This record gives sequence, structure tokens and C-alpha cells, in this order.
Amino acid sequence: MDWVSGKVKGFQGKSLIEMENGSLKMIKVAPFATYPDHLHPNKTEYAFVLKGKLKITIDNEVYNGQKDDFFIFPNAIKHRIENPFDEECLLLIGAIKMSNFI
Repeated sequence: MDWVSGKVKGFQGKSLIEMENGSLKMIKVAPFATYPDHLHPNKTEYAFVLKGKLKITIDNEVYNGQKDDFFIFPNAIKHRIENPFDEECLLLIGAIKMSNFI
């Protein structure tokens, strides 16, 4: 599986699971890369830090993440991922589509 560049510079991913109700990807975050504020109206996302450090903002609260930390990004809540450090960060990012549970 090759790494695929994402929509945002400094983010590359490998799709591990793609299903109708959700997905799981491995994401590499380059040093000093930022995925800007965004939200998802119909899915909840989660992130597990496999390697490195990063900053996660969820609804204007900033968290310092490191290896083995787990974060949940509730649907319709603004969030952001940034790597302000000089080492690459590796994440598992998953999503669950909320329409399947309503």
C-alpha cells in the first residue's frame, strides 16, 4: 500500500478499511503541518496516536497528544490537527457515519 497525499499539504494516508458506515486510515503528519479547523455534520471521527506528538483542538480546547493517546471528534464539532514539532507523527484516524445510527 502506497502513501497517498491528502487534501492538505503535509498529510499522507493509507486507507485500511472503507465501509458504508465508516472508515479507518493510517495518517502521516509531517513536521510543522496543520490540518485546519473543520467539522463533519454526519460523522464522528477518532484518532489514535501511534508515534510522535501533536496538538489537537476540539471545540476551541487544545490538547497535547503523544503516543497511545486517543481523541474523539464528535460530529458537527469543529476540530483541528497540528504537528508543531520537528518529528513526523503517525495516527490512526477512523470515522463512523452517524446517519446509520439515527
